[in-house]
Amino acid sequence: MWLSRDLPLAARPRGVHLITREVLAAVPELADLRVGLLHVHIAHTSASLTLNENASPDVRRDIETWMNAAVPEQFAWTHTLEGSDDMPAHVKASLMGPSLTLPVRDGGLALGVWQGIHLCEHRDRGGSRTLTLTLNGE
Repeated sequence: MWLSRDLPLAARPRGVHLITREVLAAVPELADLRVGLLHVHIAHTSASLTLNENASPDVRRDIETWMNAAVPEQFAWTHTLEGSDDMPAHVKASLMGPSLTLPVRDGGLALGVWQGIHLCEHRDRGGSRTLTLTLNGE
């Protein structure tokens, strides 16, 4: 089986946001699969995806804090037409990555106990985002 669909996400503030439930709700067909892959891709250049701890919100805050220290807004950026947070957002998105490929087993994602899918919003007002979900399996 192959399936592809877009998942629109509401606008979120800058930060790292747990979105596992939204992704799973968008692909109920996953429950019918014994084995497969779910590919999740974000169609934006100033936001990214990561797989990380889903229990402690401190982890999400610490990831955001680290990204802001590693890629500061106050830098000699030349691309500044879209605001001071735009070019740092592009760099952060490149570092974190635009997609995840996740294993599917026995009707669910085969993730670690504490793993969850996170949207990393790198802009102050990034707006709504869209994920493309591609599910393949049997």
